[in-house]
Amino acid sequence: MKDCEYQQISPGAAPPPASPGARRSGPAAPPGPGPGPPPSAAAPRWSDSGSGSIGRRPRRKWEVFPGRNRFYCGGRLMLAGHGGVFALTLLLILTTTILFFVFDCPFLARQLTLAIPIIAAILFFFVMSCLLQTSFTDPGILPRATVCEAAALEKQIDNTGSSTYRPPPRTREVMINGQMVKLKYCFTCKMFRPPRTSHCSVCDNCVERFDHHCPWVGNCVGRRNYRFFYAFILSLSFLTAFIFACVVTHLTLRSQGSNFLSTLKETPARYPLPFVHYVLELVICFFSIWSILGLSGFHTYLVASNLTTNEDIKGSWSSKRGGEASVNPYSHKSVVTNCCAVLCGPLPPSLIDRRGFVQPDTVLPSPVRSNEPAHGAKPDASMVGGHP
Repeated sequence: MKDCEYQQISPGAAPPPASPGARRSGPAAPPGPGPGPPPSAAAPRWSDSGSGSIGRRPRRKWEVFPGRNRFYCGGRLMLAGHGGVFALTLLLILTTTILFFVFDCPFLARQLTLAIPIIAAILFFFVMSCLLQTSFTDPGILPRATVCEAAALEKQIDNTGSSTYRPPPRTREVMINGQMVKLKYCFTCKMFRPPRTSHCSVCDNCVERFDHHCPWVGNCVGRRNYRFFYAFILSLSFLTAFIFACVVTHLTLRSQGSNFLSTLKETPARYPLPFVHYVLELVICFFSIWSILGLSGFHTYLVASNLTTNEDIKGSWSSKRGGEASVNPYSHKSVVTNCCAVLCGPLPPSLIDRRGFVQPDTVLPSPVRSNEPAHGAKPDASMVGGHP
């Protein structure tokens, strides 16, 4: 009986057989026009293929999005399918900052200057703003080819062969600033990837100017959110170093005229936990500052060279592969120009239109949920979880 909810009964279909215990009250009368629909008619629904039915709310594109992303606030915000590491990032930042404002800022503001909590507050809000923009922004996802577009492309590829059987080519070559660049075919999205585009095996999307998938921010890092990611790790480096220096200064001022360990154990009477906040702040900052500073320095080098993490690891424009080093066709031969091109250029619009409505006659591409892409396509596993 539950299947009737998802099917529309044809007008010419035979009526369902009556139950054995039903009472016969005479010959059935022909159906006549009534004020409402017959009770046996199922409510029309929006089909999975995108074709609509009258009387039902049309679905938006984020509701039928084929990737492994989660959408919130009616499709306005998006996140990767896994959010556990992203929640851990929020927990570490909030815990360290709250402990600093509660236990260290009052003492330092009285003993030194009121500028310490003001600077910490500015850095904290800047860090959180950049983190949320990195996490909830479309990184530059390319929409998958429709069924008609994929069929036309496959026909075009097959026509390149001869009468004898030959595997169809799955790469194309384009010239960019005098450098030959190969475009690979994506068997999941059914299209040739544009330059610097790669398919993320975690989110199952092709991302423009793909840098890497970062579980710490819960999203891919690509063309549309790389500037927010770079500002996030850079500001987090300053915030972590600032809190670490302030905590050490706090302990140094309190230990004047007494033993350092005894100062570490003492705490104001209104705080019942002895020296726990000092330990938490110092441990989190000490083990975070080195990795975050190193990551900031690495991405500063990438920005100055107009490279991505994906290109640097794979050695696309260097001699890491054992061949001759080729020139980076995307570099402007100037550090300042590269920085302006990567960080200060206009933000391109999102191409997936996740708030748009699905057209009734649109046939949506079926998502590929296999662990390995078809026809031997290799996922970018080296880019998964590489850095925060």
